[in-house]
Amino acid sequence: MTPDQTLNTSDPALDVAVAELAQTKTAWAQTGTAQRIALLAEVKDCLMQVSQIWAETAARHKQIPAGSPLIGEEWTSGPYALMSACNLFMETLAKVDGKQHIAKLPVRDLGNGQIAATVVPHSIWDRLLLSGVTAEVWMQPGIIRENLAQNTASGYDTLKADRRGGVSLVLGAGNISAIAPLDCFQKLFVEHQVVILKLNPVNDYLIEVLRPALRPLIDFGALRIVTGDADVGAYLCEHAGIDDIHITGAGASHDAIVWGTGAQGVQNKAARTPKNPRRVTSELGAVCPTIVVPGPWSNADLTFQAEHLATQKMHNSGFNCIACQMLIVPDGWAKTDTLLERMKTQISKVSARPPYYPGAADRVQDFADHGHPGEGDADDGGTCVVVPFAKGGDAWLEQTEVFAPAMSILRLANDDPESYLRAAIAYANENLHGTLGANILIHPKTLRAIGKRRFDALLADLRYGCIAINAWTGLGFLLVQTPWGGFPGASPDNVQSGIGFVHNSYMFDKPERTVVRAPFRPFPRNLLSGGLSLLPRPPWFVSNRKAHKIGELLTKFQHRPSILKIPRIFLNALLG
Repeated sequence: MTPDQTLNTSDPALDVAVAELAQTKTAWAQTGTAQRIALLAEVKDCLMQVSQIWAETAARHKQIPAGSPLIGEEWTSGPYALMSACNLFMETLAKVDGKQHIAKLPVRDLGNGQIAATVVPHSIWDRLLLSGVTAEVWMQPGIIRENLAQNTASGYDTLKADRRGGVSLVLGAGNISAIAPLDCFQKLFVEHQVVILKLNPVNDYLIEVLRPALRPLIDFGALRIVTGDADVGAYLCEHAGIDDIHITGAGASHDAIVWGTGAQGVQNKAARTPKNPRRVTSELGAVCPTIVVPGPWSNADLTFQAEHLATQKMHNSGFNCIACQMLIVPDGWAKTDTLLERMKTQISKVSARPPYYPGAADRVQDFADHGHPGEGDADDGGTCVVVPFAKGGDAWLEQTEVFAPAMSILRLANDDPESYLRAAIAYANENLHGTLGANILIHPKTLRAIGKRRFDALLADLRYGCIAINAWTGLGFLLVQTPWGGFPGASPDNVQSGIGFVHNSYMFDKPERTVVRAPFRPFPRNLLSGGLSLLPRPPWFVSNRKAHKIGELLTKFQHRPSILKIPRIFLNALLG
């Protein structure tokens, strides 16, 4: 029996897999950085061999038509993201001694006494391929310039000979195919843990590409991959050989692991007596908001940002934990209705996809029942349910992640852009479930009018793990340099969007949030207003006509970066 074979709870090979990892955990923890870099280089080569099969297989299972640009979603959120992660962790490992990997990161002081480190752009490739995109990591209070190094990659401060490691169980997500292996990288390369990865039944077909892609780690004995239904996951969660658990999924799944199910689970949670005493980290969903700030938007701005909003909802057919679910728009702004109509038009243009994720039809129906479509904004004709929401309305829409193509629209009073934005932030903090990701669309002139210092103060009040300015938080997931997780402060009995961070290739110990910024206008139209970015319509837009080509080219670039590959990428980006 192979070490990563499909298993079930009646098969003793589950116990064997955990036992084999336990035997290897100390050896893995004590591997040096050079050996880990070599293993990641091998993973890159193995991954490249299966990358096309990976993207096409995932697209086929999600019933995306052959040749559709939407296959680009599976390239970028699958093999591309993992290939990029290999490069970024290799770069960190090469310089982690003495914390040299953060020595040249720009750090700025925020008005509230915290600091922010700029992690994108950090290379010539960032400046070429992500022109105009920036990403900052804001550290938690108490982390200052003088102690940032001591609070970064602290797992590498322990001498190799003194590391003992542990066995982590990673429960994979069923929607985005890079989530599970990226979660494994957190355990392997940041926490020195060996991993048993249990794939989600929704996408357990990934075992056929993850086994060959991650073969170097499997052969070392640092990784085992298993599949099966909920009984396999439950068995492993209680297994004596498992030291800690990481789950990407729903809050209900987290609570079932920690507290138990049914009446006993409710009783355990109320008494704060967990059924499972292990450390459980998590990345869970949310009712994620997008805040549209009024300003001097042109007709072309409205069309482009309508595409942007459609992407925030319809990427991966809406099955994203950071899909926009509550769209907050200014009431009385002359351009609100035009923006909404264009957004719905863009949504209607997205090829209808069968709801591959289990329970989607029922969740959409529940959403529609609570939203009462027909009394205000209509749905768009079947691709996505869009309903109006009044402040103080049915709290179900504010507290229930739909995880499907459905969206609420809230109109807030608009006295002036700054007070409106302040009110929208307060609303999101106080009323919406979860703390994973929030988006703000704001015109550059409006930003300048508010001022950088005051805008930073507004962002500091917005309690989300990733905030995207004129971008989508999906970009924060894709970057890998940035920590990914809910806003700090969650607890097992009030888990919100989860506990802990993943990705985080710089290995910051105490990040608070990521702030991602992108150009308000795409190239070349931005040149007319003095913008210097070269970023055309982003490849993750559902309206991008060349997304499948760009995704493949970007993956090949990450495998072997070369300036000679840039022109073809840029040409397809312009044609997209």
